[in-house]
Amino acid sequence: MKVLLAAGAVLLSAGVPGTAHRIDEYLQATLFSIERDNITAQLRLMPGVAVFPVVLAAIDTDADGLLSNAERTAYAERVLRDLSLTVDGDPVRLQLFSANFATIEEMKEGRGEIQLHVHANVPPGGRNRRLVFENHHQRRIAAYLVNSVVPRDPGIRLSVQSRNEDQSVYRLDYVQPGVSPLSLSWWSAGRLWTGAAVLLLLARLAFIGRAGLTVDSPGEAGISRDRR
Repeated sequence: MKVLLAAGAVLLSAGVPGTAHRIDEYLQATLFSIERDNITAQLRLMPGVAVFPVVLAAIDTDADGLLSNAERTAYAERVLRDLSLTVDGDPVRLQLFSANFATIEEMKEGRGEIQLHVHANVPPGGRNRRLVFENHHQRRIAAYLVNSVVPRDPGIRLSVQSRNEDQSVYRLDYVQPGVSPLSLSWWSAGRLWTGAAVLLLLARLAFIGRAGLTVDSPGEAGISRDRR
């Protein structure tokens, strides 16, 4: 996680130098880290001074001027509901790992941000994979940025990245190493049932051999004992 945070700070700061984002936008920058079995992402949400009242109203639902733990968690979950992630066309559930909120005073002055760290388990797949991410949170006032860090696993290679005009939709093609049959992730439901059927067949043949039974020729029916 520390590696992701450090890399995220470098890459995102290149596109968001300090408080250089527009005061009338809600900047939402997402940084992905691709691993073999899961995907992690860091979201930095930075409301501009002019739109901060809109963002605050969505967080501080009881309007008491304080951000309770329940309100912070509820807002983080709301953000996640406005996101979607698929891998190879299959929906993948994003789960909240942590949420950090700046103070109301810092965000009111345009100096604070909300940081969400999320992760998702990736279903087994082939070597060539495609990630599609969509962010539609507070779309009326939002400005989106999205990118991926270089994977720590040298066997994973990012190939093609593409975005729509406002970066609310992000596509990433990447290549991962082939999955070994010894890996648990290799054993999908189909492979598991096939493997079980093969094992049962081998067990049956072994039983026949131990019992001294022979399978009759095509012209005969049933199974008979060896004739002495």
